[in-house]
This record gives sequence, structure tokens and C-alpha cells, in this order.
Amino acid sequence: MAECVRVEGSSHSMDKSITLPPDEIFRNLENAKRFAIDIGGSLTKLAYYSTVQHKVAKVRSFDHTAKVPSDKLYEISVQEEITARLHFIKFENAYIETCLDFIKDHLVNTETKVIKATGGGAHKFKDLIEKKLGLKVDKEDEMTCLIKGCNFVLKNIPHEAFVYAKHADSEFRFQNTHPDIFPYLLVNIGSGVSIVKVESEDKFERIGGSSIGGGTFWGLGALLTKTKRFDELLQLASKGQHTSVDMLVKDIYGGSYGSLGLTGDLIASSFGKSATADKDFSKEDMAKSLLHMISNDIGQLACLYAKLHNLSRVYFGGFFIRGHPVTMHTITYSINFFTKGEVQALFLRHEGYLGAIGAFLKGAEEDNPNQYSWGENYAGSSGLMSVSPDINPMQRARSGTFDMLEMDRLERQLVNLPLLQDASSYIPDTVDLTEDALAREYWLSCFEEALDGVVKRAVASQPDIPEAAERAEKFRQKYRHKLQTLRHQPFAYGSLTVRSLLDTREHCLNEFNFPDPYSKIKQRENDVALKYYQKAVKSLEELSWEERQFALVRVELTAGPFCEQLDNSGMDIILGVMPFVRELLCRGTEVVLASNSGPALNDVTNGELQILTERIAAMDPVIQSGLKEDRLTLVQSGSSSPCLDLSRLDKVLAMVVRERQTDLVIIEGMGRAIHTNYYAMLTCESLKMAVIKNSWLADRLGGKLFSVVFKYEDPTRKPSKDTVALTPS
Repeated sequence: MAECVRVEGSSHSMDKSITLPPDEIFRNLENAKRFAIDIGGSLTKLAYYSTVQHKVAKVRSFDHTAKVPSDKLYEISVQEEITARLHFIKFENAYIETCLDFIKDHLVNTETKVIKATGGGAHKFKDLIEKKLGLKVDKEDEMTCLIKGCNFVLKNIPHEAFVYAKHADSEFRFQNTHPDIFPYLLVNIGSGVSIVKVESEDKFERIGGSSIGGGTFWGLGALLTKTKRFDELLQLASKGQHTSVDMLVKDIYGGSYGSLGLTGDLIASSFGKSATADKDFSKEDMAKSLLHMISNDIGQLACLYAKLHNLSRVYFGGFFIRGHPVTMHTITYSINFFTKGEVQALFLRHEGYLGAIGAFLKGAEEDNPNQYSWGENYAGSSGLMSVSPDINPMQRARSGTFDMLEMDRLERQLVNLPLLQDASSYIPDTVDLTEDALAREYWLSCFEEALDGVVKRAVASQPDIPEAAERAEKFRQKYRHKLQTLRHQPFAYGSLTVRSLLDTREHCLNEFNFPDPYSKIKQRENDVALKYYQKAVKSLEELSWEERQFALVRVELTAGPFCEQLDNSGMDIILGVMPFVRELLCRGTEVVLASNSGPALNDVTNGELQILTERIAAMDPVIQSGLKEDRLTLVQSGSSSPCLDLSRLDKVLAMVVRERQTDLVIIEGMGRAIHTNYYAMLTCESLKMAVIKNSWLADRLGGKLFSVVFKYEDPTRKPSKDTVALTPS
């Protein structure tokens, strides 16, 4: 029987108990090395650094000079690797003792005798933590932790920040990750309000604040409604009508006050009607009026400080927000009103974890975690919960009890492609599925229908491992659950895109130790394609120059720079890409050939490409001299996705691009050139090529299945009206 976390009745759960499997909450706890904790007035946020052992597919070239040569190009082995992962868990303080007991019983490999702590409750629970865990509590400054955490998520989690628009088709409008996040204003709304100007990683200043904050809402709300729980107060407010309690401009003047620019619906006096009206007011109406009063006050204060310090980015955080729609809407309305739309109210998907993240970073400074890039692991994170109480209320209730965020340390630092025209406005994805309901339903169904095939392929990739089928079934259940969650909460992990659906699938496959389900298929296709390489090159050389150029494009697209080239294995890479690279080398062009750092679908990886290029060079003097003279360079992209985000590329690739003064970028492949980067604007010439392999997408774009997109862009020329589309015969 599976062990469970059982939380008996408390002030929050009354006479109920909650049973949750521990592997859904305290994942990889047995390998936890370092801890941090942030305890607020009602919520505890626990952070721990853990190591995760997982399988990685490696390729190694056979020794073809051996007496008994292999008929295969390379061998595939699955090896164990250890990577670093950050876990963040959020739960109500009522569960803290039970959770500490569970952690104590399962600690095995912790390397520290200290737990970094922050937040107002760190002192209150200090003795309990030290007694339960046997770790010394080392308290860190709350504001320092908050800023460190905010900087960390803004730099490492794409679509971390969002604008909330209650009446829009999509409530959430996610912001792109800026290459430079500074300066910004952070308005942290806890019991009171702190307003902090952040200028750099370590330079910040509290420039103002207010005693009227979340604690005020909670305290006055409890007096007015006799409701003691914060979330219940917000729930009451979501059902109330503040106009029953508040005095509006039209209640005083009979309409708007035109000469002052005041509309009739504007609040003239919060709770103004309660002084004169001889009636009882509902709890809902009073809670709504109170929420408006405090949110408007905070919004106006934030606007004044933003204008005073000439800051346009204002982030709101703290337990007062908690992802509730009424709170975010009232703050947004206030900001828009007082600044006439010049300043946006920005919220954070993980604002509840900022203090815990910062406390962890303070405790890990010797490891310098900021020198690495990190990425959210979609398989282990709960995601932003539904903001509408009417949508999936059970999920909201569970997320309110235990919420998780996981981040993996990436092997290499990721940076912007230096050739982006404007990195701050670059959007990798062509379609945002949170805003396009028809496209969202199609792609969610498409990925769900493809699950059986993915499961079969995963099992087939590990034929000698008996439990592979069991792990594949667990993968199916996990990924299907993620897809169902995204149907109800398309904004759970930021903007929902084809790229994010693919990335989520890869994360789930890796979680159940299927590092490369296509490895054997790629190996087989590469072996076959290599046998035809010399014949293909000879056929191309017999053509005239003009005929050869058309043939090269046809072969590259239908067989399956700088030149930045990412593509599939087998026919595509060997018979399509390499002849094209060869033609460029013959012209004297230097070529940088970028390929995936990790497996994704049947895309070629850097490890595979190194071996393929070595074998091709042995039979082709053009490729051989290109490598020898350093005119052909193979570089990792930093990506493990079929789609490409040019704002998260390997730092080494970006350095090579800058040093070689690259003046042409070629992006080839349906995912890379259609789902992402179709509208990407570069400072140099670019060529985007793809074959439309999906009938629904072809209809959407007004073309035919297997049509070819060939899009050439020159930033010095006026953009063409349309893309050239060729339908192969």
C-alpha cells in the first residue's frame, strides 16, 4: 500500500482529512541536499535542492577499422546521469507539523546542518523546525530574499509575468522574458505594503510603503463579515456588488462630473452609503467594497512611486494577490485609471515562492546558482491554477492546499541570439493557443490522439527492459492529465503553444526514463541514408548552377549560414542538409551547423551529427576540408525541443555567431520555421523553410498538404507581401 501524507482536521480543514501520495508532493526528497523555508502569516513555502538520477541516451561511433566492422554507423547506450533540481512546495501553515514529520522520516542524504528561513513566521516556528528536522534555523532578511527570488524567476522562467484582463478573450497576457529585467518596481502586499525599487541583482531600495495592506483587508473583513479565513473573504468579495455600499460620483452629482473628468460609476467614497442608508449590508457586498478600497489605495500609491522614479514596469506580489481574479482586476483597474494606461500592472505566476527562492539562493551562494540557466519542469509543476471559482473548483481547492514548482538546472547557459532585431519584443511562437480556442482544441486533441503511438514507440525503444511497458503507461496517464488540465487552464504554464505542448511531453517522457524513444529509428534511417550520399552528390554536380540551386532546395525540403540549421535525421540531414552545406562550402561560405543538445522527436542531436559528419567527411573531400580549415563548425543549440526559442540558445552558439559575424540565418523544419520563428525579425538576412505536413494547419494557412514554405527576408529591404509557397509534385 502506498504511503500517504495524512492531514487530520485543523482550523482549515475542520473535521476532514486529506490524503495525498507523498511522491506527488515531496518529490526526490530522499536526495535533498539543502533546505530553505519562507513562513508567512498563513502559508508556508518550502524549498529544497535535490539531485535527480535519470537516463540519458548516448551515441558512440563504432571502430570501423576493426577486424570485424559493425554494419551500424554508431551504437546507442542508455546511461545514468545526475542533474540538479529545485523543488518548491506551498501549503497552509496548518499542515506544517505534519509536513515536517514526513520530511524528518525521509531525509537520507542531506548535506547541511542549517535551514535558511525567512518570513514573519520564521521566528514563530523556529523551535518546531529545529526540533523536527534537527537543522539549525538561520534567518535571512525578508526583503533581500524577496528581491533575489523575483530576479531569479524573471530571468529563468519564460512567461513568468502577466497582465490580467478580466473581460478579454484571454484573461492572461503573458510577457516575454526581457534580456535586461532592470530597473523595476516591486509592490509587495503582505500584511502591509512595501514598495521597492530594484536597479540590479544586488542593488535595491525600499522607497515607500503603507500600513494598509493584506492584513487590513483580512482584519477589517473579519470584523465586518465574521469570516476568519482569508480565502473565504476573497470568495465573498467575488460574489458581491460594491455599488450597494460605496457612494459613487453619480450618487452625489446625478451623473458624471465632466469638468473634472470623473465618470458617474467612479467610487467617490468607499463605504459612503453605509453611513446614511438604514439597512443591513450583505457580507459579500461589504467584502467587495473593502477589496476595492484597499486595492485602489495600493494602486494609486504604486502609480505615484512609479512616476516619481520614472519606472514603467511594476510587479505586484505577496499573499494578498494569490492569483485571485477580483484582486488582480481591481489593482489593474486602479493602475490603468491613475496612469491613463501608461503603466501596466504586472503579476507573477510564482509570486508566492519568491521569498523561499531567495532564501535558498542565499544558502547556495557558494555554488553560485546564478551562473547557470534553469528551466521550469512542466511534469512536476502544478501550474497557475484556474482563477475562476466556477471552473474546476476541486482543482482550485487542491492547489490551494499543496502547490508545487520544479526547476531543473540546465547543462549550459542560455542567452539571446545576438542577431534578433529586438530581443525584448521577440515572440518565438506563431500562435498563442490561450487566445485561439479553435486551434487550442485541435492541438490538444491532436496530442491526445497521438499518445498511443508515443507509448508504443517508447516501449519499443527499450525492448530488453521488462518494466518499460509499466513506465510507458505511467507516462501516458501523466501526460493525459496535463492535457486535461490545460483544457481547463490553458494559461497554467504561461502562453500555451505547440512548442510548450511538445516540451511538456518531453519532460513527462524523461520523468519516466524514456530519454529518446526515436533513437533506434534514427539509427536505422541514418545507416540507410548514408549509403546514398555519394550518389546524391554526384547527381547534383551534374546539374547546371541554376538547376542545382532549385534541386538543393527541393531535396532539402522533400527528403524528409551562419547557417543555423536544425533538422530531422536520416534522409533530411544526410541527403538534404549536408548537400546544401556542401554547396555553401564550395562557394567559400563559412557554415555553422547547429543541432539539438538533447533528443526531441526524430530530430538529429549534436552527438549524432558529430558522428554523421565524421563519416561523410571520410567520403567527401569538400566536407573534410571544411572541417579541417574550420569553415564548417558544429555547435549545440542548447535546445531539446522540436521548436526553437531564439531567446534561449547555448551561450557558445551565440558567441560563435558574434565572432564569425554571421550574415545569414537558415531555419529549416516545420516546427522551427512554422510553429516558431515564422515572424522572427533578424538584423541579417534569413531564410525560413518548411513543409506543411499537417492538413489542419495547411487549411489554416490557406494552402495544401505538403506545400512548401520558402521565406526569404532581408532587413535592408521592404518586406515582401507574402511567402513563396511551392507544392511538390
